[in-house]
Parts: sequence; structure tokens; C-alpha cells
Amino acid sequence: MMEYKIFDKYESKAEITDPGIKNYINLEPKYSFYSQGKQAKKIFGKQKVHIVERLINNLMRSGTGGKLAGKLIRGRNGTGKKQKMAKVTEKAFETIERRTKKNPLQILIKAIENAAPREETTRVKYGGVVNLIAVDISPQRRVDFALRNIGKAVVMRSFDTKKSADQALVEELILASNNDTGSHAITKKIEIERIAASSR
Repeated sequence: MMEYKIFDKYESKAEITDPGIKNYINLEPKYSFYSQGKQAKKIFGKQKVHIVERLINNLMRSGTGGKLAGKLIRGRNGTGKKQKMAKVTEKAFETIERRTKKNPLQILIKAIENAAPREETTRVKYGGVVNLIAVDISPQRRVDFALRNIGKAVVMRSFDTKKSADQALVEELILASNNDTGSHAITKKIEIERIAASSR
């Protein structure tokens, strides 16, 4: 049986050390990263989508957070342009392999594990008074948080700068995989967990 490689170059194998999110990161070999939302209507359908496709989907976003607050970017920055973002990801993977001498998929998995928060706050109303209480985050939501923040970081690093999207993705993934606070995703995780710790 033929085994498909990511972008015909990289083994679709990586070690997942975080047991909490292991079942929510799909590494099954795929020929194409264009599932066209076939899993969307199923319960927990997202966990059936390959993790690289989920990364590509999160790169197709408008700049609506951080230093880009209030600046809606449509079209040119990859929203709805999946092929463009797939090429950005492929180019980023080539650079990561060249720099780290490791499988880029392993770097991506490590970045997700490091950037996935374990605790957040929720609003609870008691007799007209709203309180914030700390709650554990479900495994699927942890992966969602990590991918979303990596996607936002790429937009923030490459918006109004000479840095291209693939260079921004390389920087973010390598920093996050090293648990470096220079990564936007790691910074957001620390902030979420700090607020949760103060709400216990």
C-alpha cells in the first residue's frame, strides 16, 4: 500500500508527547489537503481533518486582532485562498527542515503542544453579580486555541512589513516549538493561564 507524504516530501509521522491532545491531532496520511468541509457537520468532525490542513485553514484569516484591531483585511491576505496558503505552508516547511534538520511536522506538533492552554476563565452570574471562574479546557478546544493563535501570529508578523507570510510562519513555529515567549501563541497561552490562575 502506498503511503502518501506531506507535500510529497515529509513523512506523516510525528511523536505526540501530550496525551491530552493525542486523539485530536490527525496524522493519517492524506493525498490532498482539500477536504472541502466534509467533516464539518459531524460531531467532533474537526479531529478527523489532518493537522496540516487545519493549519492551512487557520492561515486563511483576516487581520482582526492585536496590532491589527479594527483593520479588516479581505482577499489579499489569503482569506478564501487555500491554494495560496498551502504554498505558503509548503515553503515554510522547506525552510524549517533546512534550519532545524528535523521533520517540519514534528516542529508543528511541538508548537501546538506548547501553545495549547490548559485552563481559561468563564463568566458565571450569581444573583446579578458576574464572576470569573477558572475552568479546564477541553482537548479539542486546546488544539483550536493553538492553531488560531499561530494563524494570528503569521498575519501580525507579516502585515505592513517586508517579511513574507512563509517567513512569519517559520519564525512562529520554531519559537513556539522551543517554548519561547517571543512567540505570539506562547504569549497568549501564558496570558490565558495567568488570568485563570488569578480567578481560582
